[in-house]
Amino acid sequence: MRKLKLYLETSVWNFCFAEDAPEKQAATLQFFERVKQGAYDIFVSNLVFQEIAGASARKRELLLHLTAQYRHEELEINQEVLQLTNQYLAQNALPVTAEADATHAAVATVYELDALISWNLKHLANLNRMAKINAVNLVCGYTKKLELVTPLEVVNYE
Repeated sequence: MRKLKLYLETSVWNFCFAEDAPEKQAATLQFFERVKQGAYDIFVSNLVFQEIAGASARKRELLLHLTAQYRHEELEINQEVLQLTNQYLAQNALPVTAEADATHAAVATVYELDALISWNLKHLANLNRMAKINAVNLVCGYTKKLELVTPLEVVNYE
């Protein structure tokens, strides 16, 4: 069985330190344990690191140390990704205020990953947004369905 190819947006990394949300933190740590065991191929984009750069100095240090512990491939935000991002916003699949989230979804779509993993339940990991994003994807010629799920859903899927 082939490994799932998963795009991890910034919230997934953040929840490793979310002591105020112990259930989500535990699920995230369990997810990363499976990553360490080689269960999934993980991917990020430079946008993840741009968002990390905006964190407080202490949080940034923790997040950069964490990301360095995991073998991941960094995917380029190219013109195709930017065009799809703009389509998501223009078609109201995501609000204009969620451009970064739209970019994360576009990266995962353009590179034909199996899923975008997120704890952002408002803009990404929910059925309504997934349907809207996949509708835009189909219109734009991307036929592979993109799953938008939480780390908990990935671990429980096994």
